Amino acid sequence: MAFVQNIGKTMPHGFAGSYSRQPDTIIDTHPLAGTAALPFGQAVVAGTAGAVVPVSGTTTAAQFLGIALRETKSAVNYINQGEGSYVPNDAVPVLKRGCANVKCQNGTPAYDGAVYLRIAANASLPNAVVGGFEAVADSSNSVQLTNVKWKGTADANGIAEVRILTTLHA
Repeated sequence: MAFVQNIGKTMPHGFAGSYSRQPDTIIDTHPLAGTAALPFGQAVVAGTAGAVVPVSGTTTAAQFLGIALRETKSAVNYINQGEGSYVPNDAVPVLKRGCANVKCQNGTPAYDGAVYLRIAANASLPNAVVGGFEAVADSSNSVQLTNVKWKGTADANGIAEVRILTTLHA
């Protein structure tokens, strides 16, 4: 990710995992289960006993719980402030309704456009990670999230705003 500057006529969206448009926001905190780190701005699904887990190859659109926000933990690399993650047993703030900035890793987002969740890797898209958000379908490697829409185009860093319209899981 390029270093973000706010000089000029337009402003970038910010960093993946940052929430936006606060008034209609529902955020819950869940412990991270499993053994894998969870990057800011990635999708999560419900695990067991109230925990969340990263997306996997068996994830369905109905299992989508929300987006891991960068609300209670900061990045650990000064130069790459947009990169950071939670490790197992960390408390993860999960956006369940409202708006957040995410990396669009495939396609060009457009206002009110469909949002797809990557559930499996594709060798032809090496930078598209499982759990990331996309603006186009990728065969059986992604699922459409029916309760999520793009709020507009991506900035020069590929960060775009999404809105989770309804809470699927309390």
